[in-house]
Amino acid sequence: MKILHLYHDLMNLYGDYGNVSALSRILDLNGVEHTIDRLSLGDDVDFCRYDFVFIGSGTEQNQKLALGHLIKYKQSLKEYIEAGKFLLMTGNSFEMLGKSINGFSGEFEGLGIFDFTVEETEKRLTADAIVTFEEDTLVGFINKCSLISGISSPLFNVQMGLGNNPDTKSEGILYKNFYGTHITGPLLVKNPYFLEKLASKICGQTVSPDALIYEKRAYEITKRKLGERSE
Repeated sequence: MKILHLYHDLMNLYGDYGNVSALSRILDLNGVEHTIDRLSLGDDVDFCRYDFVFIGSGTEQNQKLALGHLIKYKQSLKEYIEAGKFLLMTGNSFEMLGKSINGFSGEFEGLGIFDFTVEETEKRLTADAIVTFEEDTLVGFINKCSLISGISSPLFNVQMGLGNNPDTKSEGILYKNFYGTHITGPLLVKNPYFLEKLASKICGQTVSPDALIYEKRAYEITKRKLGERSE
């Protein structure tokens, strides 16, 4: 298996590198051989070489730098997504795949792979999060300054926290095997059951349910404590 951590140095707020570390660890524990490439600005990107790609969250300025580089690969990234390959984008990174970002320093053309639009806000929006995905409950944290409109296939249903905009209880975007969410924490570290499900899909085999015992204990405590606050 080949993993790409794209913009590892540029889009890496909130310890988001931990998502790649968590995936690598569960693959190691299950004997799945894999390699990790870390690429950034100035590097050539060949998406078709990879089984899984991750892009994390960055400052608004760094997001625009990454967008300027990524737009050169718009068609190949679109083909990667349409082929059902696995892509996880956390924080504000997935905003780059919409039609536009109306930002503080002007309006920026997005990759246009999806039809949503982004409006940056003057006030930063933060909240702990409890969300659901299929039969799973996930926890995390959201720190953003953007509102998103036009997402027809959200990733999560919000039980506690922030949706894509104030008028919805849905968060992120899901399309085939593309997962985009503002939830950080890091997402795969805080949510071991979701990590198991994602790892199983990527490697095409069921991973051991005993691999993440301590992570699951920490998750259960976090979920319980956040649930008590939301009551």
